[in-house]
Amino acid sequence: MKRIYLYALILFLVGFYSNVKAQKDSSKTFSFVLGSWGMQTPKGKIVEQWKQNPDKTLSGKSYRINAKGDSLLTETLQIRKIGKDVFYCSTVAHQNEGKEVCFKLISTKDQIYIFENVAHDFPQRIVYQNQGKNEMLAWIEGELKGKSRKSEFRYKRQ
Repeated sequence: MKRIYLYALILFLVGFYSNVKAQKDSSKTFSFVLGSWGMQTPKGKIVEQWKQNPDKTLSGKSYRINAKGDSLLTETLQIRKIGKDVFYCSTVAHQNEGKEVCFKLISTKDQIYIFENVAHDFPQRIVYQNQGKNEMLAWIEGELKGKSRKSEFRYKRQ
């Protein structure tokens, strides 16, 4: 029985350490998102582009490109520290009265980074998974009108 508690304590401390490490230097932790990522959909292409700013924050843009090649900016993004915590902040075109919505980093396990804002209507969680040099999986999830929802974005480096 003592071993079970010891293993549980070790797992907790490892998880806590990795979360603390991500909070200390988010620009290194999230460097895998830097660059341009694309995903083909039936309606066209979704592109997400990230860069590192001089102040160590990360800035991104997401836009859609239709079959004619016209692009439409859908949101601007940032990963930055606010106080001691790391946040993923998004400003979505024509939503939230143009105001930024931030999601707090709550987990950094197995190259999966979970940001959460339980007060937001949908999504409540935004997740990024580092799948190597040329692939990245992102998804949004939560409840909308009492039903669980999830949308995945399987990006390839461009």
